[in-house]
Amino acid sequence: MSTSDLVIREVKPGVWTFSRPFLRAPFVPFGGRSTAIKLKDGSVWLLASTKADEETLNKIREIGPVKYIMAPDIGHWLNLKDFAHAFPEAKVIGVEGHELKVPAEVKFAGLYGKDPEGTEYGFESEISARYFKHFENKDVAFCHHESKTMIEADLLFNFPPTEQYSKSTESGTTWIPFIGSIGPFSRLHGLLTSSLAKDIKANSPDAKAVAEWDFDTIIPCHGNVVEGNGKEAWLSAWAKYINFKE
Repeated sequence: MSTSDLVIREVKPGVWTFSRPFLRAPFVPFGGRSTAIKLKDGSVWLLASTKADEETLNKIREIGPVKYIMAPDIGHWLNLKDFAHAFPEAKVIGVEGHELKVPAEVKFAGLYGKDPEGTEYGFESEISARYFKHFENKDVAFCHHESKTMIEADLLFNFPPTEQYSKSTESGTTWIPFIGSIGPFSRLHGLLTSSLAKDIKANSPDAKAVAEWDFDTIIPCHGNVVEGNGKEAWLSAWAKYINFKE
């Protein structure tokens, strides 16, 4: 019987998630998630956030050869070296600032915010990207058009992280201490968004651009997947920025 706390799920055809427990600060249950997408040429686009353990790596190899490894914001890089080592042929793409944090043996093929605006890395015909350069964590939002799925790190949370703790043997609750749940439709999430995206005017164009994408599902790194009403979740969590008018 497996004692692994990893939950692997095909959320939509060709879209797999790798969910597991993750504590932050250091007792807050955030949960962690990586996402792998099979592209039309059979290769894999990977948002790498969780541990690169053998169970994860074996499933990714089963899906296909990894062509892209994405680090979606300035905070999601701790496991990048292990994924880059496991898939040495892949292009590693991060954000400005990763070159100062990530071990030197990881060679970046691109950095959002450092490369010229509009730079493309090869997957854009299937997956759109929007860099939130004014967001505190320097996040990139992605949208896989065929599956109508948005993938992101810290732009939207959906707590508690039930799926990410569903196989965990850790004691305690998955609810955020003293707060409970923080979903994208809650007032608390609006406050959280404001704390990370303080400048409404500067962040508004990026929030509006994402709102124009056609998606119904959001795969966050932290918290449960938003399934079926992903667009509504984005419009709610980022309402102040989407509705901003000068």
